[in-house]
Amino acid sequence: MRRWYIVSTYSGYENAVKQDLERRRETMNMTDKIYQVMVPEETVEVTDKKGKKKLKVNKLFPSYVFVEIEVEGEMDDRVWFMIRNTPKVTGFLGSSGGGTKPVPVPVDEMNRILISLGVVEKPSVDLHVGDTIEVIEGPFNGKVYNVAAVDEGAEEVMVLVEMFGGRSTQMTFNFKQIKKIA
Repeated sequence: MRRWYIVSTYSGYENAVKQDLERRRETMNMTDKIYQVMVPEETVEVTDKKGKKKLKVNKLFPSYVFVEIEVEGEMDDRVWFMIRNTPKVTGFLGSSGGGTKPVPVPVDEMNRILISLGVVEKPSVDLHVGDTIEVIEGPFNGKVYNVAAVDEGAEEVMVLVEMFGGRSTQMTFNFKQIKKIA
């Protein structure tokens, strides 16, 4: 299973660490263990003192490099050792030091980062007002409702539920909590 880890570096050396990790991955035959090395950046247009417009690259997470690693349970000792001993690497985020293995970035959190960077596309759900959905997670698990509204930006659907003597009450569910019934 592939998981993302965050490597901390000296400030300003993120791209150098990225290049070193990619080079060491090849020379140490770890291409089957380390898949991607990424320094999240964005390009913005700025105006200098003379009124001239320029493009500037900003690091979104200064002093950090993201590494996608193949893990089965815990991180491989060789991969951990190779990354830790790369010049300008100060350690892993989520590791308490003293030889402890780091904790990977939670999948949903990493997906949000990758979507915001445009690396992966946001999953779309084909839901429309009037569609029937089933709740698959949470206290309303197994209940079936009709969709009253869809908010793709927030990844939520709103349904109307009859409660308290026949009065309709609005409820909101995250896309992860539901499935569309054909």
